Amino acid sequence: MITLVTGSLLLSMLHALIPSHWLPVLSIGKSENWSRAEAISVTLVAGLAHAASTAIIGVVIGLVGVTMAEKVVYFTHFISPAILVALGLFYIYQHQNHKHHHFHIPANQTSIPKNRIILSLAIAMFFSPCLEIEAYFLMAGTMGWPIILLTAMLYTVVTVTGMMAWVGFTYNRLVRFNWHSLEHNAGIITGLTLVVTGIISFFIH
Repeated sequence: MITLVTGSLLLSMLHALIPSHWLPVLSIGKSENWSRAEAISVTLVAGLAHAASTAIIGVVIGLVGVTMAEKVVYFTHFISPAILVALGLFYIYQHQNHKHHHFHIPANQTSIPKNRIILSLAIAMFFSPCLEIEAYFLMAGTMGWPIILLTAMLYTVVTVTGMMAWVGFTYNRLVRFNWHSLEHNAGIITGLTLVVTGIISFFIH
């Protein structure tokens, strides 16, 4: 359980830091002349939408873990950790061929009603759940519903809080950081986190 919680926390913190999770909000906020408080509040809405879809998928996957653990004796000790390692290796492999998506705000863009912007951001974030964390929900399922719910709660709190914190922290410091480097290495960091968690879970039941 400790391994699962630690891995979930690390991955949640990583995703909270990834620019694609909060930089669009900050970029739009700057373009629309939002205050720091407004940018943070919009990040809260977008973050909750993002976490909600991830948690919904996670709970469903967790149910698969519950069912498998009850029917397959070796699922908890062998199959579940193997899935984490395989997924981690996949992300490391994908890292070699990843593509960057840069967010740009046209200088002559006409102002859009704030409510429409917030709704658009929330919808976009809802339909872009973090699939990497779902492997942890699968493993949580082998430990029962309380652990599934704990994983969902940890992911939501850490991710949303992290996104809000970074928007607040970088509001007047945006140009001072090399966000491209973090985005560039996110895949391999995610992959290594999954692989290490899977290996530890194999040896520590």
